[in-house]
Order: sequence, then C-alpha cells, then structure tokens
Amino acid sequence: MKTLTALVSAYVRSRRRRSNLNTLGGLLGLLVVMIVVYSAAFHWLMAYEGQQHSWLTGFYWTMVSMSTLGFGDITFSSDAGRMFSVLVLTTGTIYLLILLPFTFIQFFYAPWLEARDEARAPRALPEDIAGHVLLTSYGAIETALIHRLTQFGTGYCVIVPESAEAIALFDKGVRVMVGTHDDPATYQRARLERAAMLVTLGADTASTNVAMTAREVSADVPIVARAHVPAAVDILKLAGCDLVLQLDDLLGRMMARRVFARTGRTHFIGEIDGLCIAEAAAVGTPLVGHTLRDLRLRERFNVTVGGVWERGHYTLGGPDTEVSADAVLLLAGTREQLEAYDREFGREGATEVSAVIIGGGRVGRAVARALREQGVEHRVIEKFAARVPAGDSRTVVGDAADFDVLERAGIERASAVIVTTHEDDMNVYLTLYCRRLRPDVLILSRATLERNSVTLHRAGADVVLSYSAMGANAIVNRLRDSSLLLVAEGLDVATVPVPASLVGKTLQQSRIRLDTGISVLAIRQDGVMQINPDVDVPIPAAAELVLLGDREAEARFFQKYR
Repeated sequence: MKTLTALVSAYVRSRRRRSNLNTLGGLLGLLVVMIVVYSAAFHWLMAYEGQQHSWLTGFYWTMVSMSTLGFGDITFSSDAGRMFSVLVLTTGTIYLLILLPFTFIQFFYAPWLEARDEARAPRALPEDIAGHVLLTSYGAIETALIHRLTQFGTGYCVIVPESAEAIALFDKGVRVMVGTHDDPATYQRARLERAAMLVTLGADTASTNVAMTAREVSADVPIVARAHVPAAVDILKLAGCDLVLQLDDLLGRMMARRVFARTGRTHFIGEIDGLCIAEAAAVGTPLVGHTLRDLRLRERFNVTVGGVWERGHYTLGGPDTEVSADAVLLLAGTREQLEAYDREFGREGATEVSAVIIGGGRVGRAVARALREQGVEHRVIEKFAARVPAGDSRTVVGDAADFDVLERAGIERASAVIVTTHEDDMNVYLTLYCRRLRPDVLILSRATLERNSVTLHRAGADVVLSYSAMGANAIVNRLRDSSLLLVAEGLDVATVPVPASLVGKTLQQSRIRLDTGISVLAIRQDGVMQINPDVDVPIPAAAELVLLGDREAEARFFQKYR
C-alpha cells in the first residue's frame, strides 16, 4: 500500500509521467481504431468469400490475429483474405512490441525504480528529529566530521541538490537529504530550527548564501563556515555565521609550531584546562637506551608518557618500551611539571633551527608567516614564478623534485622540511625524496585525505597534519563545548563523559589502556582537572575522561563503552 501511494503521488507530481499517460492514451486510441477497421475489413472479405459471421466474431478474429495467438478456427480461403491476415498479424506484432514494453517500463518498472531511489534520497527529515548536525557538502573535512559525530552519538544529515549525488552518498552509508541550498523550504524540511548546528564549508560566496537563507528559518542555530580568503571572514559573520574557520592559517601555524630544535626540551602542542600536551625529542639526552620503567618519569616529575613517536610511527608505550635516539616522547602534565622535566633533560645552547617549506600556496605562506614571527630562518620553494611576490628573497622558484632546487633552498643544513602542497600524491613523493636525501631531518607533511596519513608516515614523515582532522575537531569542539586537541593526523586528545560501566572502578581495574589502547591523561569533574590521576582511585560519576589515542584505539573505546 505504501508503494502504491508513492507511485500515485509520483504520477501526480511529475509532468513527464503525465505526458506518458497522454502518450499511452494515444496508443490505446490508435489500437481501438485499428481493431474497428480490421473488424470491418474482416466482414467485407468474408462476405466476398461467401462466409457470414457476426460482428463479435470479427472482433474475436482480429484480437486473436493481432495478439499472434492464431487459433486457426476461422480462416480465409482467398489470396486477398490471406494477405489481409498477414497485414493484421504484422501490425499486431509490431504494435505489441511497442505498447507492452512502453507500458511496463514507463508505468511499472521506472516508477518503481524512482520510488526506491526517492526513499534512499528523501526530501525531508522526520518531524521528531532534533539535535542533529546539517552539512551542505561532502568532502574530506565532512568525512572526518561525520566519523567524529558517529563516535559521539550525534545525528547528522548531508543536504545535496541532486538526487543522483544523494543516492551515491546513500550507497556509501551517508545520511542524505535532497534540497537546494538557497531555498528556505529546504532548511524547514531539514528541521533546522531543532538542529544542533549547520555546517557549510563550500566556496565563500555559496556559504554566505547558505547562511543568509538559513537565518530566515532560524535565528539561533549555530552556523559554522570556512573562509578561503581572509577578506571573507567578516562577510560570513555578517551573513550570520557564528564560527568562521581559516583552516589555511590554522594548519600553517600548527605546522610551524612543530618546528623545534631537538634539544631534549619539551615542545608545547596544546592545552586543555591546565593539562598541557607536549613533545620531547630523546636524541642527545640520558633517556636514550633506557626503558620507561627505569626512567620513572611519572614518579620523578608526575608527567605521563602518553606515547612514543619514532620516525612517524606512534606506539602507546609501556614500562618495557626502550627509548631510542629517534624517539619523541608525547608528554602530558602541568606547565610546572613539564618545566621540571626540562630542567632535568633539556640542553642549553640550542642548535640553530632552519626550515625548508615546499609549496608557496596558502598553507605554505601561513607557515612562512608563523616562522618569521618565531624568528626561524626558512626558505620557500614555489614551482610557479607568478605566485612569488616581487623582491621576495626567501622564495626559491623551481620544482622541489629537482635536487638543485632543494640544494639552493638549503636542505643540506635545514633542521626541518615542511611539505605543504595540496596534492597527497605529490606530498608522498616529496616526503620520500627528502627522507632519502636527509635521513636525520624533521619532516612535517600535509595530508588532504585522512587515509593518506599512513602512507605519508611510511614515506618518512615524522608528523602529518591535515585540514580534515583539524577542521572536524574545531567543529566538534564548538558543538560539544569541549576540548578536542589534534596532536597529529590520526592522534587526538578528547574529553568524553565517564561511561556508566566505569563508575566506581579504578583505572587499574578498568583496564582501559590494556583493552583499548587509550591512555587516560586526566579526569575532569566540576570544572576541576585531576591531571595524571592515581590508578587506584575510583572513577567518579558525572565526570569526564581526558583520553589520548589513535583512530583504532578510539574506535575500540567507543565500541566497548558506547
């Protein structure tokens, strides 16, 4: 019944289907005319041969002949009658080949396919839906955001203007809705007034239109947009956006912060309510050659070793993990605790830091600006001379795959190489090339698609950062009013409510680290952060856990404690 109703509704709405009905009516009318003419001719020819039959018999013979049944109970004896039989049979066969397929395809098969596709690509969300996130496009950032929303149990829907695109996304497992972005009715059908957030990350002009259209439906729902150029920030805010992300600048500054001299001192990454996350290279320090158990960093400085980076490979780290010269420790603690660590293992007289930036696009220029602010010597390699400002002495024009260009940029003496092009294939290629040229250099690489981060690490990148993870984290932070810190591509610090099954258990009893690979860095309750909590103290209710882990560990945690 539901399918029949959908079909009838589809016929009423579609002008093309109404046209098909007119065509079918014409074909049936022609069929009636042919049957009448053939029946009359049947009577005339039968009378010519001296046979008498009723009009019903003439109709019967015509239908039997045109349908190719040919019972043979009524036949002509003259050549003219036989020629007439051939004509009726031929036209009947041709007509059946036209009428039956047309009727079946246009009025049964095609409507069934379209009704099925319409169910896969709805034009409205359920009336009782609430607390969902609406997205106006689907790309790398949206993919990472959807992954995050799914982990935290938040509903979402991607609004696309074309049914074909919606069906393709639906087949990938993405929740979609069909609607034009510049129509207020679209956002009414998407229940915008009850949504938790609207995210529009398309072109600046398109996002401006989306924001102004959405504000006609709801004046309160938070709207997040992305500005591709700095001048668009104010315009998007005037259009009604609450948060405007400048991802090029954010990514560039984040990459620039990771350029540090390997002096054993901690390098600050981020902070969550007093909990500081930092990195510290082990090269040249007494840490090398010892296990984490022997070093007793928690007992001596009350800092937690959240994991160990080694040539881009992250491991959780355990008491028996031996610190190599290539290791970079991921540390968590207060600023005072990290300063105590620096006094013990940091070396004075830092080596000079310099960087080679490959790619002079928006991200590359953002990295260069941040490094200038830090007073770090650097050179930018840009392939296209037209992009280089006149009088820019810090930019080397040429192909970074050319050794002479890299040599002119100073790769032989650089302490860091930052690969910032927007093509992941090129970034993998250049990362591998630079790693072979300089096995000891720090390499930071940009990834557009999250799935390519593993390949970039294998190519030799020490740190991989991307738009997708950074943008998704910024949006989730605004949505949940929480702190989600991107340490590197695929590695995050997140805050989650304490699962009911963990309340009252100690960290040692819960076996979170052993079962999921997640490190609990702190417990936050009533706005108070308990950093490096005692493993023997019960976990309180109505609190939050501050977790550190990679994507696989996060998936195991959410699956176990959802």
